[in-house]
Amino acid sequence: MPAPAPRTGTVRDAAAGITVLAVANFVAITTEVLPVGLLPQLARGVGVTESTAGLLVTVYALVVAAFAVPLTLATQRFPRKPLLLVTLVVYVAGNLLVAVAPSYGVVAAGRTLGGLGHAVFFSVSIAYAARLVSPLYTGRALTLVTAGGTLGFVLGVPLSTSLGAAVGWRWSFAVLAGVCAVTALLVARLLPAVQVEAAPARDRSGARQGRRRLGVVVGTNTLLFGGHYAVYTYISVLLLATGLSEASVGPVLLVFGALGLLGLWAAARYLDRAPRTLTLAAMSTIVVALALLAVALPHPVGVLLAGGLWLAAFGAIPATFQAAALRTQGASADIAGAFVNATSNLGIGLGAALGAVVLAGPGMQALAATGAGVVALAAVAVLTDRGAFPRDPTAAPDPAR
Repeated sequence: MPAPAPRTGTVRDAAAGITVLAVANFVAITTEVLPVGLLPQLARGVGVTESTAGLLVTVYALVVAAFAVPLTLATQRFPRKPLLLVTLVVYVAGNLLVAVAPSYGVVAAGRTLGGLGHAVFFSVSIAYAARLVSPLYTGRALTLVTAGGTLGFVLGVPLSTSLGAAVGWRWSFAVLAGVCAVTALLVARLLPAVQVEAAPARDRSGARQGRRRLGVVVGTNTLLFGGHYAVYTYISVLLLATGLSEASVGPVLLVFGALGLLGLWAAARYLDRAPRTLTLAAMSTIVVALALLAVALPHPVGVLLAGGLWLAAFGAIPATFQAAALRTQGASADIAGAFVNATSNLGIGLGAALGAVVLAGPGMQALAATGAGVVALAAVAVLTDRGAFPRDPTAAPDPAR
């Protein structure tokens, strides 16, 4: 096995490892959100309603939320690289099971299996990216790795959605299983090994403050993802309500995902300089965009413009909260990553469930307005706790930020 990579390098020094982690993030995010673009076809294929099919997102997310921290604790003594490879193999198995599933129950079982892999994958990969570089470059490294996940929205989900519309939703999951297998081979060949460091020793007061800041970050993360996914889980349904055809949903999601690269660019530029300002700007934009979406529905031009603004801003969010959690120094890198992973998916699961209730009841406009309200609550939490998003990862948070 190669020698563990040092933590003193720059992003350029760690380019190969960061690139292969970005590819792995691509397949992980594509696996997680693929049902979003295929919701109408999948629902028809297994004989359930669209709101019931949307609960597949909830099942997956709640499995991750429940198991991310326990599984990360149970595997913290395992070498990181082999553990990451195991999670990719689990993705392969979960996607294949969905592809051949004869019923909704078997589809749910495949998604549960994928959720177990996901519970460990992101907990490990967040810390892995941070370990490849010096702490001064944590934000940029995480942003570049997160770019793979953003490309899952930009390319993975839209292309799989278009493939599903053309030849059937099962083929989308089967092809994705193959891509996951190829990614596992790339990880085995190109990703450097890293050391698992012990959590830094801190006095009781400092440890308590770090845990409090971590609690603020992951609590806010739960609200933010909940508000976002309450709406995003049903985006294909919203787009179809404007008069778009099923064949058009994939290309529209492709454009929306590409706009997410703007938020990712902002994260790369400002995450190591002004993280709190970046976070508040992105969250405020999401609130405004979802409110505009509620007003615009079902008119296609307004929906497309508001949706583009919303998803452009959301592109900055994952790396922002991952870096913030690591910088609180409230836990080891793996456990901080596990909490981000768990709370992101808790928010996704609760958001998808909330969205199912609102969509089946008050309807689509209320759904977008509900999402805006939940994200606004998260923004208030960031605004009132100035120390939870520090600029300098090696120092106490700067209240001016």
